[in-house]
Amino acid sequence: MSTGSGAASAPAPEPHDTLSALDTSARKNSMFSSLRIRNYRLFFLGQVVSNTGTWMQRIAQDWLVLTLTGSSAAVGITTALQFLPMLLFGLYGGVLVDRLRKRPTLLVTQTAMALTSLALAALTLTGQVQVWHIYVAAFALGLATVVDNPARQSFVTELVGPGQLQNAVSLNSANFQSARLVGPAVAGLLITGVGTGWAFLLNGLSFIAPLAGLLLMRSRELHTVERAPRGKGQLREGLRYVTGRPELIWPIVLVGFIGTFAFNFPVYLSAFADDVFHGGAGVYSMFNTLMAVGSVSGALLAARRGTARLRLLIVAALAFGGLEILAAASPELWMFALIMVPLGLVSMTVNVTTNTSLQMSTDPAMRGRVMALYMMVFLGGSPVGAPIVGWVTDTYGARVGFAAGGAVAVAAAAVIGLILARAGGLRLSVGWHGGHPRVRFVPREHQEALAPAV
Repeated sequence: MSTGSGAASAPAPEPHDTLSALDTSARKNSMFSSLRIRNYRLFFLGQVVSNTGTWMQRIAQDWLVLTLTGSSAAVGITTALQFLPMLLFGLYGGVLVDRLRKRPTLLVTQTAMALTSLALAALTLTGQVQVWHIYVAAFALGLATVVDNPARQSFVTELVGPGQLQNAVSLNSANFQSARLVGPAVAGLLITGVGTGWAFLLNGLSFIAPLAGLLLMRSRELHTVERAPRGKGQLREGLRYVTGRPELIWPIVLVGFIGTFAFNFPVYLSAFADDVFHGGAGVYSMFNTLMAVGSVSGALLAARRGTARLRLLIVAALAFGGLEILAAASPELWMFALIMVPLGLVSMTVNVTTNTSLQMSTDPAMRGRVMALYMMVFLGGSPVGAPIVGWVTDTYGARVGFAAGGAVAVAAAAVIGLILARAGGLRLSVGWHGGHPRVRFVPREHQEALAPAV
């Protein structure tokens, strides 16, 4: 699962605050403060189990497709089909989520996802599975995700309230990435020991945990949220709301570029494991596990922070792209594997910072639509990007594909960082400090005051 909407929402920042800080009114909390809340604790514990199963299925699905076809492009097509519904219907899912009660909605979507995994397990364990079965299952999971993702994103504030939102979003991310430490390792053992079908079966059964958690929650302890009434033009209203706010639209554009071209790790890492370093499922699982180590660290660091700054988002996106380029040039397996740790850390920083800043800058009645647009752009870009990067990887090699994705991330972060600085009334200042060059953003008035008189 993921992230939510309380009785009140932090106001959107003024334009001059856009890059310097999206600081919320919430007080700084301890790293695990959200877990003191019973409903959130049930939610969190259910995800410990379910997220582990999700990562097991991700690894098993990618490796099964690669085994059946021998093609990185086929892995990309699978990823594309899983996220195509989000691209096509994501905004409509957000409109529905703003109208519906979140807990009953999640009970339906989580059940649908469990049944899809169990069906794929039955096909695989009986030896009947074909590539088109995996394509259909991926598309079915994507359809459930259209509603499930914005519902989960919008549910966390109902669990913890706006004061604990930053902490809860970060802990959700740490939860998901911690499962990434266990899931790929277990998947690797299952694939090499008894086959991929068992990974699909265990994932289907793992949904019992979050479903039980949702049923055991106390409704009276949920934070009341205003639901949007039925009406015409709600989709257009949501788009106008986002496009009129630089602190919302430009982070979404940034993660759109990154999600489309740089976050296609199933394509990149499977190709490096198989074609570059000539390993197997164990090497692919190791890459994912090492990335998870960095991702958990990034999520826990985010849980300690009391703010979600767009300045940090830009820096993390630049670092993310740079590390991908560095990894693409790594000549040795150990060097490539080592880079996976900081790559995971900065990727999680991008994820959590964007997620939190968007939620805390959005009115509660619009949160489902805003988060649906965010998830549609971030995840829905894969249907466009995955086949492209899969083709580039197959045609020019894994190193070129990975480096190209990193270059897109760097270019997007640099351009959007300058746009946000301009929207926030900032200018780039280049000078010397203590005998060393210093590059920073300063308010325009401050820079003009420092300019020599003519």
